Amino acid sequence: MKFLHIADMHFDTPFKTLNSRGNFGEIRRLDQREIFKKIINYIKEKNIGYFFIAGDLYENEYIRLSTIEYINNLFKEIPETKIFITPGNHDPYINNSMYKNFNWNNNVKIFTEKIECIENENVDIYGVGFNDFYCGTLGVENIKIKNPEKINILIVHGALDGSADNYMQYNFMKKNDLKKLGFDYIALGHIHKPDYNSEENQYIVYPGSPISLGFDELGKHGIIIGNIEKNNLKIEFMPIDNREFKELELDVTNITQKEELIEKLNELNLEENNLYKIILIGKRNFEINIYELYKFITNKNIIKIKNNTKLNYNLEELANNRNLKGIFAQEILEELNKNNYDKNILENVLEIGLELLEKQ
Repeated sequence: MKFLHIADMHFDTPFKTLNSRGNFGEIRRLDQREIFKKIINYIKEKNIGYFFIAGDLYENEYIRLSTIEYINNLFKEIPETKIFITPGNHDPYINNSMYKNFNWNNNVKIFTEKIECIENENVDIYGVGFNDFYCGTLGVENIKIKNPEKINILIVHGALDGSADNYMQYNFMKKNDLKKLGFDYIALGHIHKPDYNSEENQYIVYPGSPISLGFDELGKHGIIIGNIEKNNLKIEFMPIDNREFKELELDVTNITQKEELIEKLNELNLEENNLYKIILIGKRNFEINIYELYKFITNKNIIKIKNNTKLNYNLEELANNRNLKGIFAQEILEELNKNNYDKNILENVLEIGLELLEKQ
């Protein structure tokens, strides 16, 4: 049987960072629609029988009825495809949920907080969804497969093998526990980075988000396409987002004034379809005001600028000055020579202090 697996579309997410620079937020919401339509067309073209959506299809707080209607109308275009949706932490199955209050097409199955098994001729599909924005566990580790002879698939949203405390709030699961259950494929959602080839014969899979949502989601984004028989699984990752978020460093050490920096930013040769965060590095020779730079940037693909530069100074020369800066620099120099403190911490203290004294 052929299937297609996605998660984390996050329809109608506000894209706050992108909205700070023109209309890129609205452009990205249009991209979401285009990408989802591309997925549906691929399902039609390849006659894919099963479509798994492992949570966070939309943003419960921001979703519009018109967007849900758009999604459902696309579902109507693939009436022979069985669609399975497990609500996640951004689109939980709650009282005001669109899952609960919208009349979805009859080829759509939406799982609730109760673990269910949908039995088909050759495959049994298990699923369970969030019923709140936070959920410690959905209990998938307790599932008993009804018919081990059939193909058995689990669709669920949650965090796998995470160590941070915030992972515990999103259906925390252990990979070893999932492996003991006996499923032939486990379709996961929640982590926006794809994980489909990190081990041999991998069948516990994150497809990542089909569309990148920001600069914490660099790299290719797409979908998982699979063909499964009992004891025989073939999957591949297909990039589907034509626009990437990228980071680029710009060294300002040899730039002597604000106007020159603005020129350098506007002259950057950037790929037209991608969105960029420019990270300023090196030693700066003048005060850099990021918000001031935004006013003069004509390079529309620059969405964000981060200042990671350090003040360009000579500590020994500063310490010889007979002013407040010199006294302050001399104190820092003495502490550095004592090796009582971490050098990076003292350098940060020096930089903050010099900036404050500069404004006096």
